[in-house]
Amino acid sequence: MNRIDRRFDTLKSNRRTGLIPFVTAGDPAPEHTVALMHALVDAGADVIELGVPFSDPMADGPVIQHASERAIAKGVGLADVLGWVSTFRQRDADTPVVLMGYLNPVEIRGYERFAAEAVEAGVDGVLLVDCPLEESAVLAPLKAAGLRQILLAAPTTAPARMAQLCGAAEGFLYYVSFAGITGAGRLSTSDIAARVAGIRSRAKAPVAVGFGVRDAQSARDIAGFADAVVIGSALVERLAGAERADEIADRAKAFLQPIRTALDAR
Repeated sequence: MNRIDRRFDTLKSNRRTGLIPFVTAGDPAPEHTVALMHALVDAGADVIELGVPFSDPMADGPVIQHASERAIAKGVGLADVLGWVSTFRQRDADTPVVLMGYLNPVEIRGYERFAAEAVEAGVDGVLLVDCPLEESAVLAPLKAAGLRQILLAAPTTAPARMAQLCGAAEGFLYYVSFAGITGAGRLSTSDIAARVAGIRSRAKAPVAVGFGVRDAQSARDIAGFADAVVIGSALVERLAGAERADEIADRAKAFLQPIRTALDAR
């Protein structure tokens, strides 16, 4: 069984809401990316969403765009990201890792090669923002290798389309809480609770809610109706500018631990 599936089975058995932090690989300091990943786990992360730096991150807001720019300026590429996951696995064989990014770096590397290298490194799933369900046939080598393709749904998703996504979901289905880019807007949980409940009743996989989650209170509100909470821009913003490994780890823990506490208090 894939690590993502195992982790969500455990969360369900323990009646806990999953915490999925997003960080951009290589930011704020490439040499401390692995230490940051371990710090996220120490702070209560159930799944790590690791962003692959990309020059045109169209779905992301300014915070994550700038994080990608900083990482690319330091020479970070897909090979580095896979290498960091491999090093992370030397100490952590259990925490699922999902690579979040865009199709172009995977296509350039080659689907078969990427799939083999990702599995060897210890990656469990991919969330490719610009690869819609209709184009997912190109990801057949990834599926054959055991990688989960994480799909996106949104408030604007039509009912027929939502049914398709629910039927194809694997790993977890990522529900975007509002129409927009990452880190923008404000959550209105009353507007999305009913939608998420309907999706959970039909989806073949657990449902994680992200975009706009910024603190313990917003995470706690979502925990009432989601299987997991994804938090990215607010965390990336908190980490920006840190240079030392201990500083990066301390900032990550100080940010995530209250969120973990809030989720477990429900």
